[in-house]
Amino acid sequence: MLNSLYIGATGMQAQQLNVDAIANNLANVNTTGYKKSRISFEDLLYRTASPNAAANNSEGLPVALGLGTFVASNAKSFLGGELKQTESPLDLAIQGNGFFEVNLPDGSSAYTRHGSFRVTSDGMLGTEAGYPLKQQIHVPADATNLVIDATGKVTATMPNETKPVELGQIELTTFPNPQGLDALGGNLYSSTQISGQARVTKPGEDGCGTLVQGYLESSNVKLAEEMVNLVLAQRAYELNAKIIQTSDEMLSISNNLRR
Repeated sequence: MLNSLYIGATGMQAQQLNVDAIANNLANVNTTGYKKSRISFEDLLYRTASPNAAANNSEGLPVALGLGTFVASNAKSFLGGELKQTESPLDLAIQGNGFFEVNLPDGSSAYTRHGSFRVTSDGMLGTEAGYPLKQQIHVPADATNLVIDATGKVTATMPNETKPVELGQIELTTFPNPQGLDALGGNLYSSTQISGQARVTKPGEDGCGTLVQGYLESSNVKLAEEMVNLVLAQRAYELNAKIIQTSDEMLSISNNLRR
């Protein structure tokens, strides 16, 4: 009887984490480049009901009883989001696979799908938080008509120049298992052993996506889907709470048998 109490508790805890993940998805429905989280569950260990259970089984197999559930992973879904036009020359969307690689203040690398860039105080092309791109693209203050094509080549018009001048080349990074990336917050991810070795590729080559200037990638959260998942998680939580309540009532009956 006590097992049912613990089983119900594991179910309530797992569904609470599920609701937390859904709430975070809904909170970031308008966050540029946000990738929704998806909870995966696994069952816990099993135990044999009694030593003689197999003898009473028509198949001769032991009767195994489960001991609940737990959250196995909270992985990101990197399905592409809708592209929205902004008409800003420094806004870039990735159409397909890949991440922008940026340098963090500690010298390490981080990866993002958030393509809202700006020119930093030292003239480098970087994120809104001030992290420069790995490719170290310098944009002169007097540069005009900045153009970034689908393959990542950056050009601009300079004073006293009749032809556009190439400023650099934006490259994208792909991973064998992007679901294994570690979320750092701020739409940034770091590589792990699970994500695999990072591979730097020119946009449009080797299965890598292309760049679209003047667009941003929206969140891939679907409101209708998340609302349905929220209702299912709430109902599952209520059922697990009912298990605990029922088990408590049965224990109370057992305790009162001698009265």
